[in-house]
Amino acid sequence: MIDTSLIAFMEERLRVTPLGFRRYMFDRINWSNRMVGLTGPRGVGKSTMMLQYMLSQPSHKEMLYVAADHTWFASHSLVELADEFVKEGGEWLCIDEAHRYEGWSRELKQIYDGHPSLKIAFTGSSVLDINKGEADLSRRAVMYHMQGLSFREYLKLFEGIDAPELSFAQILSGEWSMPDTLLHPLPYFRRYLADGYYPFAIEGDFVRRMQQIISLTVETDIPMYADMKASTARKLKQLLSVISRSAPYKPSAENLAEEIKVSKNNVSDYLLWLEKAGMIGQLRDDTGGMRGLGKVEKVYLDNPTLMNVLVGEAADLGNIRETFFYNQMRVTHDVLSSRITDFRIGDAVFEVGGKNKSRKQIKDAPNGYVVKDDIEYGSGNIVPLFLFGLTY
Repeated sequence: MIDTSLIAFMEERLRVTPLGFRRYMFDRINWSNRMVGLTGPRGVGKSTMMLQYMLSQPSHKEMLYVAADHTWFASHSLVELADEFVKEGGEWLCIDEAHRYEGWSRELKQIYDGHPSLKIAFTGSSVLDINKGEADLSRRAVMYHMQGLSFREYLKLFEGIDAPELSFAQILSGEWSMPDTLLHPLPYFRRYLADGYYPFAIEGDFVRRMQQIISLTVETDIPMYADMKASTARKLKQLLSVISRSAPYKPSAENLAEEIKVSKNNVSDYLLWLEKAGMIGQLRDDTGGMRGLGKVEKVYLDNPTLMNVLVGEAADLGNIRETFFYNQMRVTHDVLSSRITDFRIGDAVFEVGGKNKSRKQIKDAPNGYVVKDDIEYGSGNIVPLFLFGLTY
């Protein structure tokens, strides 16, 4: 029989789960797969979405939600729980923050292979790699990765405004129209840039929560997977501080190594871990192919909200604009560096700036666009910046 403390924990979590807003990934996940994994940075709403899925079903009596760090697992295993759950007619086992359970991948593999009728969903840190755990889950788990709120999602969650979801082609062609409730989007856009990327901002005490997330990510999540010492974790935090002062940063392994007192051979690994964890973004060229790992041209903080927390009023507005464009567009497109402008997506190039930004950078580009902040409408190859936050 399933322990009553686990049932009580699940029921309480379901009771307080909000239903009025769903993240973009909710309808993109094929929940019918036997094993579904959802990763993403801390605080973007993975747990809430899994609970929302449970509540969306006609009955969740055959479903069980557990947190992998629940005290029950101090003396019991996931396999033991799954065995008992299946005996009682269980059909769906949802495991939150699976990475907090030692040996999680090995036991999930055993559960998957041992119970063909059982469906499994789990969430995990964005640094989690199903190919490098104790057991390779790549042939069993269908993985999804979720980023923070888009500007469109922010409007719905924080302001109660339904904005259209626009395709890349619609934005560039100008074939879109704003609803009457969003005739003047710029004040909302300013608020989004400040603290709108993480859903939990709506709960208050945002800066303190963000500082906790940053510390846990850098001091706990990354070291757990990279098998780092505490001293190395401190170097990661130093590196993040260096980047935050100068992002977008033209990476120099020698300079970074000297500043944080590590071998330059380790710098690229540290940057990659910070990127996986949702702390930074690395803009690459096309030498690695699409979705490849080309040469890193610039290092950004991951999103404008993170910039606001780490840099505050010292954050450069131009850097915030570039960070927003890169952050939002990489969810649905491969964003690469451009030799003549800030960014390239496919065969189009983009120069990002304020409302007075000239077309000089794109004058010789056959498919070039100037992306301007502080404007509500564009014309021709001039496109408002906020529109690129409506793509998911």
